[in-house]
Amino acid sequence: MNSIAATMGHSMVEHPLKKSFLKWQCLTRQIMMRDNQGRPDASIMPSVVLDKTSEPMGHIITIMNKAPGYSLVPEMQHMLRKTNDPAQIRNDALQFLSATYYQKAAEFSDILTSTFPPASQGAAQIRAADRCKLMFDAYGQNWQLDCKVWQLAAHNPLFEATITHNRLFNAALPNESVVLGFEPDWSASSFNQNSG
Repeated sequence: MNSIAATMGHSMVEHPLKKSFLKWQCLTRQIMMRDNQGRPDASIMPSVVLDKTSEPMGHIITIMNKAPGYSLVPEMQHMLRKTNDPAQIRNDALQFLSATYYQKAAEFSDILTSTFPPASQGAAQIRAADRCKLMFDAYGQNWQLDCKVWQLAAHNPLFEATITHNRLFNAALPNESVVLGFEPDWSASSFNQNSG
């Protein structure tokens, strides 16, 4: 990541598309937590089109993390430590994430993250491409984000936030999991409202 994005956990770019996308993601993620018991839907599962290709390689589940200054990772870690019961952890996480967590879009990083199994060939292929398009198509909206791909190190705040978030729903997530970061180039990204 560029040094500012790496340090801050989000790009410092101000762009109207960025603001609109983050608001849309907050709304759809809140709906997913409240109405769908946290099950991922198309709004957070874009198809991935690698740079210099035209066919999607598949879909990934993205995580939208709070920027480090607004991080609630310690609260999430507390949920993981207070019980060994995965059902209780999931219930606590759903209550926490469906309340006010997604209410302020300005508190979130625009660098989306995704977790992959250790030694994932898919993650290696995405990382090797260096750039990709994330294609979101849900709730009547179509977003195409042109992204720089980063493999996040364990000391990166977005790595820790992503792993902690995912462990709320999958306690068996391996420590060696790979976390990729997708930093949008907002000037090369696009949005279309679907008719109908």
